[in-house]
Amino acid sequence: MRVFADTFFWVGSVLPGDPWAPVVGEWKASNTEALIVTTEEVLTEFLATFSGRGEHLRKKAAEAARSILTDPRVMVVHQSHESFLAGLALYERRLDKGYSLVDCISMNVMRRQRIRRALTNDRHFGQEGFTVLVS
Repeated sequence: MRVFADTFFWVGSVLPGDPWAPVVGEWKASNTEALIVTTEEVLTEFLATFSGRGEHLRKKAAEAARSILTDPRVMVVHQSHESFLAGLALYERRLDKGYSLVDCISMNVMRRQRIRRALTNDRHFGQEGFTVLVS
C-alpha cells in the first residue's frame, strides 16, 4: 500500500501533546508495510511549523526530517521548478478553495503517483477526490 503523508502526519509524529499524535502513532503501528510518499515541500512546511517553537523542538524537527529523508519506508519526491509551476496552475484553477500551494503540489504528486489515500485531516484532499485517512 502506498499513501501520501501531509504535513499534519509528520507534525503528529513529532510534536509532544499534538491532539492527533495518538491517531498518527496508531496508524504507523498498524501499517508497517506501507510505503509513505511525501514531498520536500511538505517537509519544508513541517519544518516551518517548528520555526518559532524554541531550540529543542527545532532540533527535534530537524532530526525527524533527516530521518524521513533516509527512511526506506518513505519516498520523498524532490521539489523542482516544474512541480512549483504545476502546483501554481492548480492553485489558480481552484481560486474558490482554500488550498495552499503545498496542498496543490501534493495533490499533483498524488495524481502522478496514482495515490488515492492521504495521511491528513485536511478536507481539501477530500474535495479533490482523495481519501482522507484521518478524520
